[in-house]
Amino acid sequence: MNVSIDAAYKSLNKIKEELCGDKVELLKTVDSNILILADGMGSGVKANILATLTSKILGTMFLNGASIDDCIETIAKTLPVCQVRQVAYSTFSILQVFHNGQVYLAEFDNPSCIMIRDNKLFPLPFTERVLENKIIRECRFTASINDCFILMSDGVIHAGVGNLLNFGWNWQNVADFALLSARETLSASRLAGTLIKACDDLYLQLPGDDTTVAVLRITGAKVVDLFTGPPSSPGNDGHLIREFMGSQGKKIICGGTSANIASRILKRPLITSLDYTDPALPPIANMEGIHLVTEGVLTLSRALALIKQYGEGDISEAFFDELDKENGGSLVAKYIIEDCTILNLFVGKAMNEAHQNPSLPFDLSIRLHLVEQLKEAVNNLGKEVNIQYY
Repeated sequence: MNVSIDAAYKSLNKIKEELCGDKVELLKTVDSNILILADGMGSGVKANILATLTSKILGTMFLNGASIDDCIETIAKTLPVCQVRQVAYSTFSILQVFHNGQVYLAEFDNPSCIMIRDNKLFPLPFTERVLENKIIRECRFTASINDCFILMSDGVIHAGVGNLLNFGWNWQNVADFALLSARETLSASRLAGTLIKACDDLYLQLPGDDTTVAVLRITGAKVVDLFTGPPSSPGNDGHLIREFMGSQGKKIICGGTSANIASRILKRPLITSLDYTDPALPPIANMEGIHLVTEGVLTLSRALALIKQYGEGDISEAFFDELDKENGGSLVAKYIIEDCTILNLFVGKAMNEAHQNPSLPFDLSIRLHLVEQLKEAVNNLGKEVNIQYY
């Protein structure tokens, strides 16, 4: 089994704090993906430093093949001691998913991971042992496609204490709500957003603690093929279209000239929609065998802005309202964010004189510049990007 990973997280800062005391790291090794959630003691700057140190130490050591024993020993000897409490630590959860489907999970003092399999809560086979006077819970098992893991800081299970709920939102309440939400959401980002909003509501939008939800879903590879821009030589039109259609992903074409090339080579009519869902963007079009056909540079710019916004951690309701719109930019971004683990870009290098207008913003002036930004933004989401120029 060769698995792909869809991961996202969302945090709430404790009220009146500019920095979050929780820290999430999503890392890749040659043969695995690692998700780390660290929760620093207290809140504010000190908690942020503790959580950042912990997540960076764990991440760096795991990337270099260190054992959990070595990691705990290093953290115990590295973190500064709090003069008030005479203890210094950050709680943490580490989830490592190997490409062959093997899973390793280790936890120290964080609420236990929620795992969902086949629309049911899955009991994790934990064992406990003591390392550096710390009780570590850990387990190893084999994952299945569509398994869902939810890591959280203790701000999640404290949500509502003293306000809407006397004793907070306990682990079972969270798990039951997560199970219901997971049935209704496809992506890690949607589920993380749904859970963090529930916490925010329970806190009455006044979080009493730093609160973080990190979601990792195991999927099969989901490929999106995106063609934009005519080849530098018209003689390469047929070659580009054959390679584009020969790939196994969902098909997106961005650009009127590109769409006309595909229509001519494939001998399929291009039917433009008359529905202007967004006055700032040209309407989308339809072609048999192509999942989405849009205008080029303006649409890609809108999609890129949404992907960057998502990469910066915005998984708010307003963001998803924008992502769910029926304009070309939102549709391209939604394919890439929610239905893609591998993005293949088929990029023609012919110059479009319309894009060289100096009155246009720089990121609209050259399509290739836009494509490079798109590659970087999608890479930052942990997805694989391949570019073929023509």
